[in-house]
Amino acid sequence: MDTPLLELWNVSKFFPGVVANDKVNLKLNQGEILALLGENGAGKSTLVKMIYGVNSPSEGAILWNNHEVTIRSPNEARAMGIGMVFQHFSVFETLTVYENIQLGLDKEFLDTVSDLRQIIIEKSEQYQLHVDPERYVHSLSIGERQRVEILRCLIQDVKLLILDEPTSVLAPQEIEGLFEVLRQLSNEGCAILFISHKLKEVTALCHRAIILRGGKVAGECDPGKETPNSIARMMVGNETQLSETYPKVETDQILFQTNQLTLTPSHPFGCGLKSVNLQLRAGEIYGLAGVAGNGQEDLLAVLSGEDTRSSADSIQWQSKNIGNWDAGKRRKLGLAYVPANRLGQGAVPEMSLEENTLLTHSNKLSTNSIINFPKLKQLAKDLINNNQVKCRNEEAQAKSLSGGNLQKFIMGREVAQQPKVLICAHPTWGVDIGAASAIHRQLIELRDAGTAILVVSEDIDELFILCDRLAAIYEGRVSQDIKTADTSIDQVGEWIAGGFISQAEVAHA
Repeated sequence: MDTPLLELWNVSKFFPGVVANDKVNLKLNQGEILALLGENGAGKSTLVKMIYGVNSPSEGAILWNNHEVTIRSPNEARAMGIGMVFQHFSVFETLTVYENIQLGLDKEFLDTVSDLRQIIIEKSEQYQLHVDPERYVHSLSIGERQRVEILRCLIQDVKLLILDEPTSVLAPQEIEGLFEVLRQLSNEGCAILFISHKLKEVTALCHRAIILRGGKVAGECDPGKETPNSIARMMVGNETQLSETYPKVETDQILFQTNQLTLTPSHPFGCGLKSVNLQLRAGEIYGLAGVAGNGQEDLLAVLSGEDTRSSADSIQWQSKNIGNWDAGKRRKLGLAYVPANRLGQGAVPEMSLEENTLLTHSNKLSTNSIINFPKLKQLAKDLINNNQVKCRNEEAQAKSLSGGNLQKFIMGREVAQQPKVLICAHPTWGVDIGAASAIHRQLIELRDAGTAILVVSEDIDELFILCDRLAAIYEGRVSQDIKTADTSIDQVGEWIAGGFISQAEVAHA
């Protein structure tokens, strides 16, 4: 029997008051694609950070090629042949691909390389990554930026590649391209550790899956012999209700709309907005699909009132022109907002969950500017309990929560306002399947209560589950919307690549 490339023996990691990993045993063979699955807070990120040298185990041993090793830093991990592509890419937009890759390589390795530019070209061709070393990163799509990160690992002859939620920001066509690269690496003997909440992808790609629950290994399966639903049951248990398809509705009362909304980019590498027309109707969910970097950031900022550069009549709340109203005035009308950036925008990192609750519920919790603290504490507790937020208590700082748990808290806080209009960016990004199902039900209940909802997401499957109408955004332009029942994933996939823009529009632009 072949010796495993990587083994973990009873690996545990303790933080003050928290057992993140508890006696985890794991084997990974050369050429194997292993999925690491689990709910938010199950210990997946902590585990891979120990393999990559970011953290050290509190107990247990890591074996590499049957030898016990101590991995003190990512530099040591890379020298051994371990590469990692994080969910948030660490690239500099103002530099070229060549410069970014050079910056990400260790000095000792660079000293052994005679022509890095030629190696980039050769590796890019070998794995059909189509990466030009002279292009500036700001001109690349999100999928192309991810390829730069992967290429940086491949240049160092990676033996184990760790991928954390690698498809969360990719279009369907880019996902298939990524999978072709991963299958080629696997065939050449590279082991791959694949963290994902998208179980359809796990069943399509991975040879084996290990499920973590509460920091412990709770099960193992062959994804090829399972369905996404059966794997989800292993992750969350039979008692958890999972998302199904929801009945689609059609209404006619327009609460919130834009009128030829045009905006210059908010930063040098943005694309701004070009004549955007969208209508949010009471009791409907409007889905906006698109790959990151196509104007979503500017659109969300101007709709929420964080950016007030638009003309007054370009955004309307029923008959009111509110394009130049700030976020506070819009919230008083009944607008709630779940931003893409959780820490710093959705929540203040150093503030407690109780204090973060006050940020958007102050009207209900104060009289004559005097805060009702007992009422505030109870509301924060209710939000934590009702949304199954894993944390110490309502006094825990926002930054102490995992990304998924903070998302559950922010979603719950905004939904609890029973808003007339909800603008929601990536509602289940980084959230496990059980929590995602609960968030989906929250949004449907809010829709059925008459709220007009905008969901901006890169997850087309999610949009088809939730939304009554769909549109796509590409380079600051928004397509005409269509009833979800009248379109397909393939058509929306074409739209997010700009397929809805006519040649005449392109020539005019």
